[in-house]
Amino acid sequence: MTNFDLDKEVAELKQDSKLRKKRSYSQRKSRLDKYYAEIEGLRQRGSTIAEITRWLSKRKRFIVAESTVHRWLKSKDIHGKI
Repeated sequence: MTNFDLDKEVAELKQDSKLRKKRSYSQRKSRLDKYYAEIEGLRQRGSTIAEITRWLSKRKRFIVAESTVHRWLKSKDIHGKI
């Protein structure tokens, strides 16, 4: 019969739970980052957020909401004519 240390097992499980719960709050990569140059160029040449969203859908087969594109543009500080 093996020695089963209940207290040791519980301590290891608690430690494992702590590590699993820990989240990284660093900036995560957006799927839009892959198209940064194209989106920036479109925006600087006067494309609206709705047009950029349609372009992503048609040309890149990437469906995203306008609000997501707006938030992403704001976070990257990309301005253009509206």
